[in-house]
Amino acid sequence: MRILIVGAGKVGKTLAENLTNEAHDVVIIDNDEDVLHRCEDLYDVMVVEGNGANAQTLIDAGAAHADILIAATAGDEINMLCCLIGKRLGAKYCIARIRDPKYNESLTLLQHELGIDLAVNPERATALEINKLLRFPFASNIESFAKGLIEMVEFRAQPKDPVTGCMLRDVPTRLPGLPRVLFAAVERGGQVSIPTGDFTIQAGDRVYVAGDQIAITNFFRYMGRDTHPVKNVMILGGGRISYYLARMITPLGMHVTMIEIDPDKATLLSEDLPHVNVLLGDGTNQELLEQEGLQNMDAFITLCNRDEENLMTGLYASTQGVPKVIVKNNRVNYADVINRMGLDTIISPRQITGAYILRYVRARIGGHGTKVEKLYRLIDGKAEALEFIAREGEKYIGVPLKDLKMRENTLVAVIARRGKVIVPFGNDHIESGDSVIIITCEAGLGDLNEVIRT
Repeated sequence: MRILIVGAGKVGKTLAENLTNEAHDVVIIDNDEDVLHRCEDLYDVMVVEGNGANAQTLIDAGAAHADILIAATAGDEINMLCCLIGKRLGAKYCIARIRDPKYNESLTLLQHELGIDLAVNPERATALEINKLLRFPFASNIESFAKGLIEMVEFRAQPKDPVTGCMLRDVPTRLPGLPRVLFAAVERGGQVSIPTGDFTIQAGDRVYVAGDQIAITNFFRYMGRDTHPVKNVMILGGGRISYYLARMITPLGMHVTMIEIDPDKATLLSEDLPHVNVLLGDGTNQELLEQEGLQNMDAFITLCNRDEENLMTGLYASTQGVPKVIVKNNRVNYADVINRMGLDTIISPRQITGAYILRYVRARIGGHGTKVEKLYRLIDGKAEALEFIAREGEKYIGVPLKDLKMRENTLVAVIARRGKVIVPFGNDHIESGDSVIIITCEAGLGDLNEVIRT
């Protein structure tokens, strides 16, 4: 596919890297000549210097023949104008990054009038991810599929865990009370495996398990993990993610303390968030954190603009015994180092936004097969979880899984059928309308027929 990216910032570069890796023809538009040169050196892309909201620039970049135009500049209005002009010039689909909360209420109207097929708000999407983690504090990461029926949860195996040291095929007999879940993926020493029956979980492994919400909750209860609900939350930084998050979790009965160093911003937050305790101060100051009751918090979330501040304060909160510490970090290359430091729950707005847009792109790749409904990057992007809706008439319908040819390094993890969650074995089959969750170590898969063959 031919894809135009307007804006070579953090999100634009992440998309360029992922899309070129999936063999798409990518053109990047930006005003900064030096940034474009770096993009040419790093990625297999074409570049066009200029203003993406200028019709001539879009014409020079080939918007008339573009399959998808992605406007990801720092300005919401510029992004919307790019989409309007791009669609008029002939771009098939247009995606705009729209971040300002003031556009939320009129977003549907804006999309219709301006020809925007998908509006992406990185801050709100990140807040939604954090919200899920606060509702399931025993997890390092959690993804939802099949309209919330299926949960896929990451945890780090500990020496005391009942499953540690146990071969997976022996789990049902050695641990008969353990709820039935699927061990979907494991990362050990930087290597990702899709475990088979002879795989043994070891302490320190990052493990993904999948199942319905009740089974997942009971699984962690059996494992002895803390399932105590989060009541008191401290948020460091008063940016847009913090604003969206506070709006989401205060109605759930969570008491929120937010620390913001900028006086004007702190005043505005106090007015806009009357149920939040907004404090003016430096959240990296340990004395301030202790004074405001850090040790009594159920969760501490660092959402400053600087990754270094987030990491240092997150580490301090962890040493003070805060049960749930969530750190914002966009430097994905350091994820393994951060995990070894004891911070398991890392969120990256850049990665969340990139995965959201990639899912949309894959669903629009030519052909008539079974397209991606949801896409999540697992284990720092080393594996993917894909959701498909099985279509009537496909050759795999009704055939036992043991009789199908599966793509190497892929696994049919879970099937959701008419409200029921199935952890499949060889004699199970796929029916029309099923939500089918696939785990794969390969990137770029966009069709269920690429995974399953008769």
